[in-house]
Amino acid sequence: MRAVEPCWHEVAMQLNYADGLSPFFAAAGVVSRSGGSKTVKFHDGGETWLAKLYYQDSGIVNPGPRLPTGTRWEFDTMREYRIAILRNPDEDAVGEQKMNAHLRPRWQGMQVEKDDGSRFRLNIPRGITEGVNVRLNGSNIDIWRYQTLLREAAAALGINPDHFVDPHESSTVQDGERYVRVHTDASGPIHARDGPIAEMGHLLEHDREGYRKVVQNDADEDGRALPGYYHTVTLGPKRVREAFPSHSLPTEVKHYYAREALSMPKDNPLRHPKLGVSYQVSRWDESLGVAPEDLEQIERELDRTVHAVLIEAGIDPSPTHGSGPYIEDAYFDAETREGFEEPPALDLTHIRQEQESVVVRNLTDGLSPVEWESLQTLVTDGGSVSPADIADEHGRHVGSVRRALNRIDEMVEREYGTVSLKSSFVAELVHDAVKEARDANRRVVDAAGKALAAAERGLDETTSALLTWCSKHDIDVDSRGEAIERIRMGEVERGPVGTDANGSRYPIVSRKLRKALDLWTDAGRDPGKFRSATVEFSLSGSRGVRRVPAFEVLR
Repeated sequence: MRAVEPCWHEVAMQLNYADGLSPFFAAAGVVSRSGGSKTVKFHDGGETWLAKLYYQDSGIVNPGPRLPTGTRWEFDTMREYRIAILRNPDEDAVGEQKMNAHLRPRWQGMQVEKDDGSRFRLNIPRGITEGVNVRLNGSNIDIWRYQTLLREAAAALGINPDHFVDPHESSTVQDGERYVRVHTDASGPIHARDGPIAEMGHLLEHDREGYRKVVQNDADEDGRALPGYYHTVTLGPKRVREAFPSHSLPTEVKHYYAREALSMPKDNPLRHPKLGVSYQVSRWDESLGVAPEDLEQIERELDRTVHAVLIEAGIDPSPTHGSGPYIEDAYFDAETREGFEEPPALDLTHIRQEQESVVVRNLTDGLSPVEWESLQTLVTDGGSVSPADIADEHGRHVGSVRRALNRIDEMVEREYGTVSLKSSFVAELVHDAVKEARDANRRVVDAAGKALAAAERGLDETTSALLTWCSKHDIDVDSRGEAIERIRMGEVERGPVGTDANGSRYPIVSRKLRKALDLWTDAGRDPGKFRSATVEFSLSGSRGVRRVPAFEVLR
């Protein structure tokens, strides 16, 4: 597939090296001989880079003359070392192509002191007796270059680069974002209220438990209106797989502008927003390593998500004329290339229909009282709910509630002793059903009240029956003397067209109205006055109110 190539923005890695403390001792020696810091220049891939080695204080507890592992320790002051690596300013006018390597010693049994003076034993990965940890974080550098640049910088500083060749298997990627910059006039469908970002949060995120983050901020830090300023949705691994079955990494999809966007001239790239997709390490219990296959995975999944969101928003990922809707910046070249995997269809309509089908099927099949009570609690409660909470609220045995929840497991999510509805969309459907049921109960009570009132006024039984039936079915009648002017029926199902025995265009409306006419006639009223009324109703799924003479519906 040919498509626009996303660019790397932020990247972070934790690299563990298990070959002893030699790189730490080497960094200490360079700093000591250089008077506290050292700056060098080096080249990589035809580019010029600068590297500065310096130190900072450490919270690691001084082990004394020897480590628990037996190695001699000759430092009175505990330090950690950093290498700041950045592109030569002559080649990077923006100055945002940079990274930092934080070098810390590691040994089994080491302790760390917190700010409050308490100490704890640091958990060192198995297989590392002594070694170093290097935290790499940077921006606007290809993820594949981080380890190479670390080795090149170390060599230029006088530290053997071979120390940083083979990261331990416990090394992990901590952050990574790929982005494209889209013209502000074209990016609206991405962050629209019914666009892919909002819809993913609406349909895929858990209604209550687990992590849910959907942000829709349309004003910048100065309070100025900027539609799409910061819109994000974060999906854990389970929700990601619902949208992208072959993906596993938790991700955040975001549409965002630079903080100063509105202050920029129109020809400045920062005037236009980014569509970014980033790896969210904190959203799962697993990890992503730093081996080539791991870096291939993160790049593949982030790129496929970027392209899928673009397609879902109706933005061509492979423009045929120039850069199309994409805006080149200092690091994103807005170019297309061949070789991308076809992204999975982000079929949110299918997901919506599937969730709706689950709810409708469960409600249509009929719910037991305990199942219904459970749904009522889930849709109205604002916090975490356990089966015991539901049982207490309705005076049920907790075992009955658990069995009821098992029977409606397609609509609910159960984990860690709590239960909730599967998505905010399912919650909306259930909320509508609960509200409709409550309204129906209200109408029944109201109907009984009208029947009693009719009896008290001395109305005959047939007239009372008509009033009761109309109230129960949410039908309002406007009358003047013996004549009916208007019959208001609210929303009714569309129903199959052309199947009514009398040829009515609105068979469900016709059936209800025919029943009302029978009751009207039984009450000794003139059917002609009923047929001359105007019937008002709306069909489900349609907008607007229809006004039709009763005789047309009844024919």
